[in-house]
Amino acid sequence: MSVKTTETGEKPIQSIQRATVRFAGDSGDGMQLSGMQFTNTSAVYGNDVSTLPDFPAEIRAPAGTVYGVSGFQLHFSSEDIHTPGDQVDTLVAMNPAALKVNLRDLKPGGIIVANEDGFTTQNLKLAGFEESPLDDGSLDGYRVFQVPMTNATTHAVEELGVTGRDAHRCKNFFALGLVCWLYSRPLDPVVEFIHSKFKSNEQMREANLKVLHSGYYFGETAEMFQNNFQVKPATLPKGLYRQVRGNEALALGLLTAGHLAKKELFYGGYPITPASDILHELARHKEFGVRTVQAEDEIAGICTTIGAAFGGSLGVTASSGPGIALKGEALGLATILELPLIVVNVQRGGPSTGLPTKTEQSDLMQAMYGRNGDCPMPVLAPRSPSDCFDIAIQAVRIALKYMTPVMILSDGYIANSAEPWLVPSVDDLEEIPVHHLEETNGPDGELLPYKRDEDYSRPWVLPGTPGLMHRVGGLEKADGTGNVSYDPDNHQRMTDYRHAKVEKVVDVVPDQIVYGDPDADVLLIGWGGTYGAIREATAELIERGHPVANIHLRYLNPFPKNLPEILKKYKHVLVAELNKGQLREILRARFLVDARGLNKVQGRPFMVSEIVTAVEMLMNEEAK
Repeated sequence: MSVKTTETGEKPIQSIQRATVRFAGDSGDGMQLSGMQFTNTSAVYGNDVSTLPDFPAEIRAPAGTVYGVSGFQLHFSSEDIHTPGDQVDTLVAMNPAALKVNLRDLKPGGIIVANEDGFTTQNLKLAGFEESPLDDGSLDGYRVFQVPMTNATTHAVEELGVTGRDAHRCKNFFALGLVCWLYSRPLDPVVEFIHSKFKSNEQMREANLKVLHSGYYFGETAEMFQNNFQVKPATLPKGLYRQVRGNEALALGLLTAGHLAKKELFYGGYPITPASDILHELARHKEFGVRTVQAEDEIAGICTTIGAAFGGSLGVTASSGPGIALKGEALGLATILELPLIVVNVQRGGPSTGLPTKTEQSDLMQAMYGRNGDCPMPVLAPRSPSDCFDIAIQAVRIALKYMTPVMILSDGYIANSAEPWLVPSVDDLEEIPVHHLEETNGPDGELLPYKRDEDYSRPWVLPGTPGLMHRVGGLEKADGTGNVSYDPDNHQRMTDYRHAKVEKVVDVVPDQIVYGDPDADVLLIGWGGTYGAIREATAELIERGHPVANIHLRYLNPFPKNLPEILKKYKHVLVAELNKGQLREILRARFLVDARGLNKVQGRPFMVSEIVTAVEMLMNEEAK
């Protein structure tokens, strides 16, 4: 890892290619804010970054307990990276519980920056320690720096007249300032953030600025630190970059799609972790024709969206697995009405309430089949935070072209993590054509709202258009007229049409690209948020001399046209997913391929090492 050491000032700076830092403390300690600001600073500095926020499920667990620990992990590098890092180089632990929960992820010899003021007798007891790990020798395998952050923070702000409670809330900026010094990060982006966030509170603004600088200069002057580190900027394609989280990119993609289609965007939904940030982000953009409604429940949320779609708006709703279950009947209504609708499922650990703040991919079967009747719909899955922008636009393009609900399967990891995003020019994005029927389309002036085009798509008829009044509802429609029909042959025909329409979507699905060795024996398959770990694992396996190939599926229904041909080429197919093998079962059933599974349901994303080990075990079995 170490490349060279140079002398700057009084302490040497050690150049390294990459580092992984985790901030950990009570949920009220501001660890997410510190992590995000350190991410912003690293991105501004020019590093490639990947993050992994980790929230406690409890809204307010007892302070000092392991149930209330909040963490934020950042992997930053001078090279291209795709994951938040397998192991942590530096752990900032604000109390014993934070140390206990996160120590297993710290690499041997890693750095612990411990707020020694947080290691009180009470906190040690709450975390389940009989004696302080800072004193009992259990941390001898690490580089431990005991820093009196709470007292240093209080001392820094005492002349400002800040209350003890407010002073206590500033200590996350001390930790941030110290870590900024440790990794040679500039303070300017954080200073700018503090000025913006506390622009109406001069006392807290000055307090946080003083604490931030106190942390930075503590690192520079304290004798305990012998050196700090530098991760140089990465070489990225030229252009305008910004940091973006998955939910944020999804919302920006949706409103951009509305602009490209010249449609107002209507979002109806109900708050649920980890999907709520989509509503929060969209609600900030009323000036772009976005209208948002926080409904009284999930059912009302999607039904308002169906109403908006019927009225000619771009309808969007979002939830997580339990909420999608509640929306199931309305999804059937949107399907039989054949209206364009975007449904986002930001998956979390299940079943039931499950692990609301942890990631999982166990809603794939629900997205594919989780509705009554034969009720197909296209399913797309973004592979990274920035890819959410592109997937959102593509989902809207499909929904409007084929007049169908489209499901976007995101997950908690993608939703909350962040990475640099090359901001596209809207002038480079292709418009989304929309055609509304403006006059009758049948013989003798008859209106046929279910008359289909070559894609089996029916016309989008706006209510209020003179002469185009027609029925809507959940009962089966008569072919063409849309009148209520119980005719057996008509039901067969309409069901076949709805399936054929979704199958036609394959015409706009690009061929699947294979990464790695196309002549390998082993094919790794992934979807959704496993992209980064599988891609890095494939690269590492190739570097170790193992011929391996990898595909990552962004289109799950329908699959790309060339997928069957790809699957037939490989002797071994290994499907890595954060569930018990849902995609593997679909591939086995649909393509009769002997796919094996690499499955994990721990509420955490794959580590690169886990995938590398699984592939090498597979190869060793083959060699025997």
